[in-house]
Amino acid sequence: MGKGDKKTKRGKISIGSFGKLRPKRKKFNVRPKPTKDAQIKET
Repeated sequence: MGKGDKKTKRGKISIGSFGKLRPKRKKFNVRPKPTKDAQIKET
């Protein structure tokens, strides 16, 4: 177990692969903040 092991986090970092132990960072959807005009219209 170590840098050559595909199943460990350290091995995945050295190989450059992703999986269960080393998931890819997801880009989460960022909505623009609602303006005061939009809040007034909703209520």
